[in-house]
Amino acid sequence: MTIRPPLPVDWPAVGRLAELLVRTHYAFDQFRFVHPDTLRADEYTARLRDEVDRGHSMVRVAEENGRVVGYVFAGIEPGNWKELRPDAGYIHDLAVDPDHRRAGVGAALIESAMEWFDARGVTRVMLWTATSNADAQRLFRRVGFRATMIEMTLDRE
Repeated sequence: MTIRPPLPVDWPAVGRLAELLVRTHYAFDQFRFVHPDTLRADEYTARLRDEVDRGHSMVRVAEENGRVVGYVFAGIEPGNWKELRPDAGYIHDLAVDPDHRRAGVGAALIESAMEWFDARGVTRVMLWTATSNADAQRLFRRVGFRATMIEMTLDRE
């Protein structure tokens, strides 16, 4: 497995995985997450590329046997007084093809994000995970993350 920045030919595969991520979250909670039709692959990857072009974010892909099987999207977010936190690195997306899960792809992608943060002097890294996503939570704990907040939502429709 190789972890590397995406090539132009990789973006459709990243988009496919991003759509899977959106569908998965929508299935977790239709009221909290956007409908998959509102954030399709092309739009999602265009947004990722814009974030990377701004200079404070990165995308890395996991390639195995010439095929992209996962990606990570991470960035540096400024301090936020409303969240009571200083500047922090954020892992925004981690998506792995279902046929390649539990094979070290996710951990390798997280490690590549940590190396990127280290090169920029970022010492605090945060992420969000859906409360229903037990598999992801196990991975995040295994690589050293700890739970600190619980998001709560009230739908008043």
